[in-house]
Amino acid sequence: MRYRRTILSAVLIASCAFALAATTSAGAATRPSVSTGGAHSVSYSSATLGGTVNPDGADTSYYFQYWTLRVSSPEQSIIADAGAGTKPVNVKTSVAGLKPLTLYHYRLVAVNSAGIATGATHSFMTTRVPLSLQILASPNPVLFGGTVVVQGTLSGTNNANRTVILQANSFPFTAGFQNVGNPELTTATGSFSFPVLGLGVATEFRVVTTTNPVIASPIAGVNVAVKVSSHVGRTHRRHFARIYGTVSPAEDGAEVGILKIVHGRGVLVAGTKLRHRNATSSSFSRVVHVSRGAYRVLVRVTNGAQVSSYGVPLVIG
Repeated sequence: MRYRRTILSAVLIASCAFALAATTSAGAATRPSVSTGGAHSVSYSSATLGGTVNPDGADTSYYFQYWTLRVSSPEQSIIADAGAGTKPVNVKTSVAGLKPLTLYHYRLVAVNSAGIATGATHSFMTTRVPLSLQILASPNPVLFGGTVVVQGTLSGTNNANRTVILQANSFPFTAGFQNVGNPELTTATGSFSFPVLGLGVATEFRVVTTTNPVIASPIAGVNVAVKVSSHVGRTHRRHFARIYGTVSPAEDGAEVGILKIVHGRGVLVAGTKLRHRNATSSSFSRVVHVSRGAYRVLVRVTNGAQVSSYGVPLVIG
């Protein structure tokens, strides 16, 4: 009986010693070691922050805090895992949504079961927003001899009161871009507007800055539609009418279609060709069997300088 008690006591003592050893081992975890590193790939709105973390044998997470002097509390990056090793590991995190030309301070923070470790504070300056140009030309197409407005915005840091120049390259687009009119200064918001009067042929437009290097907008192409003037005249024949008019510029020989509007669609009822009128215009005339409704003239051109166009609707009662 005593022998059994002695064995049970030895087992109990061994169990307690094992538990104590386990408790002592768990309590031996220490806070991670942290070193804040440099900032890389810094732009006007983002940066990649780096550093090293030594987990010291315990599962460790890390994140970066970053702030400006104008805010009362720092922002925080996503939380990432640094592992549970015993050697320093390189870590990095990208942060976005930053303000341009702004000084940011940051530090690396690591956390494990033993506590929090904070690295030294470093700083970086975000860059300026690069200048860029966007334009829109309207109306498109424009009727022959009409006015086109090229408007747009210069975006980026210091975009106000910048000199911009309109350039054009006209059909057949072999001369290259040439300056048009006078330069303009962008407004406080970077906007600008160039009216172009009396456009006669298809033209490509772009806007450029006088900065070095020069910033150029994408190209905006504008088509010019022939200007169709159409009318209805009476004839001596019942249910017939004369549809006639002029087209600018002169497009002698171009096809003319006379359409009746049926359920919103144009149905061809007659055709003819433009004939010479003068140096600046052509004319057409055709007697057509008509009924009550709306008609429209379509002039089809394929020379590249201008595009096809419709006349105004003609109502026959």
